Amino acid sequence: MEQLIEQHLDAEKAGDSAATVAVYTDDIEHDVVGWPTGPVTGPAAAKTFYDQLIAAFVNEDMTATRTLYGEDFCVIEHRATGRFPNGFLGAPGRDESLVFRMLHVFEFRDGAISRENVWLDGGAIVAQLTRA
Repeated sequence: MEQLIEQHLDAEKAGDSAATVAVYTDDIEHDVVGWPTGPVTGPAAAKTFYDQLIAAFVNEDMTATRTLYGEDFCVIEHRATGRFPNGFLGAPGRDESLVFRMLHVFEFRDGAISRENVWLDGGAIVAQLTRA
């Protein structure tokens, strides 16, 4: 589990959407809560999400603050640091580092990630983008 997650997050940070989804099953369910498309299925749809994310967010660091494991799942709370130079959720862009919390829920099957559910603190992001 840890190796797959590390490979996935390292590729995301490097801006490599193809490598980001290479650890997924063919029927991956990718769900970023609040994202306009809602949940998507399949690596191609997830790659489209990552192409959009990489264009909008410069991922500088993602530090795990708490990790919980089950037989076929892992829940990780992250402290994320990055930049949204072009804005986010209608807030104007700011090319400086912001810090916010994320919660990842990963499920696994057949040696790959079969579901990724992401919750992020959009309110904290918008507050930092709009502060004076």
